[in-house]
Amino acid sequence: MSRADTGTTSTAPSARQVWTRVRGAALVLALILTGGLALATVRSTDAHGALDPRSADPHGSRAVAELLKARGVTLTLATTLAEATAATGTGTTLLVTTPDLLTETQQATLHSAMDNSNRTVLVGAGHASLATLAPGVTAAPSTPVRERTPSCTLPAATRAGSVDLGGERYETAPGATAEACYRADGLPTLLLLPGTSDGTATDTVLLGSPDILYNSRLDQRGNASLALQLLGSRPHLVWYLPSLSDTADAPADDTTGNFLALIPSGWLWGTLQLALAAVLAAIWRGRRLGPLVTERLPVALRASEATEGRARLYRKANARDRAASVLRTATRTRLAPLLGVPVQDAHSPDRLLPALSARLPETTADPRNLLFGPAPADDATLIRLADQLDALEREVRTS
Repeated sequence: MSRADTGTTSTAPSARQVWTRVRGAALVLALILTGGLALATVRSTDAHGALDPRSADPHGSRAVAELLKARGVTLTLATTLAEATAATGTGTTLLVTTPDLLTETQQATLHSAMDNSNRTVLVGAGHASLATLAPGVTAAPSTPVRERTPSCTLPAATRAGSVDLGGERYETAPGATAEACYRADGLPTLLLLPGTSDGTATDTVLLGSPDILYNSRLDQRGNASLALQLLGSRPHLVWYLPSLSDTADAPADDTTGNFLALIPSGWLWGTLQLALAAVLAAIWRGRRLGPLVTERLPVALRASEATEGRARLYRKANARDRAASVLRTATRTRLAPLLGVPVQDAHSPDRLLPALSARLPETTADPRNLLFGPAPADDATLIRLADQLDALEREVRTS
């Protein structure tokens, strides 16, 4: 082992070794980033969301929006409650696509704005919004969307005929004035509530499902006719798309300004579970299965083979410093008993070197540099060090 042809003096991995280890993870990360950018680019073109009048997707509503514009109806798209309330007024139809997303405070603000419009169409309104936006109306269990007949005298429904409706069903208080159409198991999926505001006739339309507004269903049955009559009866249409990010009308003590409050609860629980799993994995990986057990080798291994194998490992790792340290440590351990120095003091220069100088007052090599010197700078220096250590040990034994 003392004459092994080793490399450099450091066990730190080279840049090439580091790249070999991390290139797999880097490739996966690059693919994920590339896929994410490509998906974001595709989705940022024409795709918006369900019931978005700008979207040409199957569940978008660009087709009905274009038909309304062709009939002379001006359309204003509102993505916040402030924009929706500011755009409503006389001669206006207010369409609210998902009223259940609004908070109670936002619903109260919207209900006040509904009095300013001539018609309000609430799509898919359920228990969360009916109490505020349509008092006296309750929601029944939803029903599948399928072809349904009007079964009422509402002119818009009778002209449209059969349409694709379902979703929410509605019940009104006994004696309430309302037009109930497209019934499912006796309960309507379209309900018109007449009213007045400042002497002006207003009405609220509850639409159980949004399917008649989808691009993919607009050309089927009387869907287009009903959609155009409900939304195009006034010269101006305000198309309001509520979202969870609309917090302009949240109360002052609302916590939605807090970053953690913006994260859905499911993500918080998921992160907690992942952290717990990481802790358990660390405990599992770090556990000890008891003390080390010495086992006999299955075959006899010659000392020279073990020495050569270890030297090859040092050479492969370019660890000249480690090889030199092993050589010096072994030499000091063997010299200490010969010099009368306790084994526990064999690696102390203050104890070993004086005893060596007393035994060998005249020596060609510097004992301190040989036994405690720096790491060799190259392979030739390492080989020379091994020869000098052997010579020093022989000199001590023969003295």
